[in-house]
Amino acid sequence: MTALVNPAIDSRLQRIVAAQCYPLLFATISGAHLYGFPSPDSDYDLRASHVLPLERVVGLAISDETLEQASIIEGLEMDIVSHDIRKFLGLLMKKNGYVLEQLLSPLIVQTTEEHAELKALAPQVITKHHAHHYQGFAHTQWKLLTKEPLPRVKPLLYVYRVLLTGIYLMRTGRLEANLNVLNETFRLPYLPELIASKTSGAEQSLLSSADITFHEKEIERLRGDLDVSSERSFLPESAGDDVKKALNDFLIRIRMHGLRPAS
Repeated sequence: MTALVNPAIDSRLQRIVAAQCYPLLFATISGAHLYGFPSPDSDYDLRASHVLPLERVVGLAISDETLEQASIIEGLEMDIVSHDIRKFLGLLMKKNGYVLEQLLSPLIVQTTEEHAELKALAPQVITKHHAHHYQGFAHTQWKLLTKEPLPRVKPLLYVYRVLLTGIYLMRTGRLEANLNVLNETFRLPYLPELIASKTSGAEQSLLSSADITFHEKEIERLRGDLDVSSERSFLPESAGDDVKKALNDFLIRIRMHGLRPAS
């Protein structure tokens, strides 16, 4: 994804980020806004990585490794999750596509020199096994959708989004989370209508039973495509020792010397 400081970011988000209790390596927007299908009533999924002070990480007990807050702040419905840099890097090395998307999100609320440095290292941690993350997420979202008495468009779009992101990643080595951009490659004719239903309507837009039958077949087809794309991918089986050392050195330097504002 092309990453740039977004001038359209609401100034309230910047104030919310500035009020966080620890220095932030980065803060970005994830969720429906990143995926290209926010509804008028969608909340903001703010994702970040913070840096705990040294005294918080060298003792017997470590607190605040993950900070979570769900509330309405300055009139914005917010879902805020931030991981300490050590935990964030650990998740990144565990082939977690979700934190990779947070790191590379183009919807940047706050950035630093170290954020740019970490993004430059990110391609070296991408492996063919990231496909498992996207398969698992798609499976979970589909199960949630089919358990609903009145299935909604939102979880269906999440299933399509993760599958197309996974396939695209396996084929190109590049991360793209926006479903509109992805569909410029995949050209699934039904996606624009689904996206329009979600973005022009309420967060809880519904599907018909006929829709579910059709989409179940499409989802199975795409899951098969993701398996094949993973098997044929040029991506490595695992991240190399060089990037592991680079991330370790990166963490130590931040702990010792702190963060530098983006120039």
